[in-house]
Amino acid sequence: MKIASLTAKQGEALRYLTDKTTTEVLYGGAAGGGKSYLGCCFIIWLCLEHDGVRTLIGRSKLDTLKKTTLNTFWDVCSQWGIQANTHYKYNASTNVITFFNGSEVILKDLFAYPSDKNFDSLGSLEITAAFIDECSQITEKAKQIVASRMRYRLDEYNLTPKILLTCNPSKQWVYSSFYKPHKENKLPAHRKFIQSLVTDNKHVSKHYHEQLNRLDNISKQRLLFGNWEYDDSDDKLINYDAILSTFDNKNLDVGDSYITADIARYGKDKTVIVYWSGLRAEHFVTMNTNSVTEAADKIKELQQRYSVPLANICVDEDGVGGGVKDILRCKGFVNNSKALKGENYVNLKTQCYYTLADYINKLNIYIRCEDIKVKNSITEELEQVRRKNYDKDTKLQLIPKEDVKTALGRSPDYADAIMMRMVYELKATGKYFIH
Repeated sequence: MKIASLTAKQGEALRYLTDKTTTEVLYGGAAGGGKSYLGCCFIIWLCLEHDGVRTLIGRSKLDTLKKTTLNTFWDVCSQWGIQANTHYKYNASTNVITFFNGSEVILKDLFAYPSDKNFDSLGSLEITAAFIDECSQITEKAKQIVASRMRYRLDEYNLTPKILLTCNPSKQWVYSSFYKPHKENKLPAHRKFIQSLVTDNKHVSKHYHEQLNRLDNISKQRLLFGNWEYDDSDDKLINYDAILSTFDNKNLDVGDSYITADIARYGKDKTVIVYWSGLRAEHFVTMNTNSVTEAADKIKELQQRYSVPLANICVDEDGVGGGVKDILRCKGFVNNSKALKGENYVNLKTQCYYTLADYINKLNIYIRCEDIKVKNSITEELEQVRRKNYDKDTKLQLIPKEDVKTALGRSPDYADAIMMRMVYELKATGKYFIH
């Protein structure tokens, strides 16, 4: 590889991509840092260095990959004197690039399609290494599936499995898995994070830098300065890092048993049931059903398993949830009922979400969750807890649920189920309970 063509940051990444310890490298942090160029260099070098290896270049959508990353791939080939039909052949129908020595590059769509939620399309594929461009646009599960496929000819060449990830700053799994532990000096030895800015890339035109400098402030923070801790609004109630910390707050004391449940009303809504020990959300049950009896039976099952007093069971009373309440004879939560003790909230739901935000921000909540998909859903939903008209002298309120559903593409069922636990905390502090 022509090391001289790489920036200092790209060279640092390359050293991690060729050592015996690192298995995952996140490279990025701003536009123009040479992310795609590095990824293509790595894949091409590996394919030429070792005969008959099999690599993968992935992105959320294959069409986008072909229009962006693949063009960078051809540019690198051209710079290195690697010629089509002489040194490699490209089959556009199978999306495979085959080099003269038998090494392959497979171009792959990694979008989480509902019809292939387990990424069965990858099948029994075995690869040597992978490069995922703009990894913030795919799910963590997709990355893990790709990583699990890296075993092809590794022992033969004494290679360490490598996956290179690139992206701009984002508040997703990439942030919690790489940036945050890197910032806290807690990044595991097999992972590396390299921040690359446009100023690190001497090959970028000054005009490109000027274009980035003319962006709006939030875009400039992300794409020019590589700020991972940007916030695109002043209306968020819950600190993002605090949300992430709820999943690690394992030392929180246990306590009385509770069950809270958000009952599915229609369509794609889910029934979410949570068992609590004190302020520890210990067990989540998700049901894709609108059946009142099924939901009630599941809550009864959890009640018996964890010996939860009936008074400590609360389900939302809106819609079909009222039927579950009637069957169980438990507490009912009415979202739009009046705030307790006449406090300055537009309704009970708002009051409880403000209370929940305070508890999370002060690290007084623990959420046990082993399912990555559920964990990501909870994180996304809690991040959408936002104030409405916060700069006006009116009762405190949240943005409408319909706006939240539009932003998420689904109902915030997990967040609502977690939020309902707060009615017991409000009671515990001497405030009047729900009717």
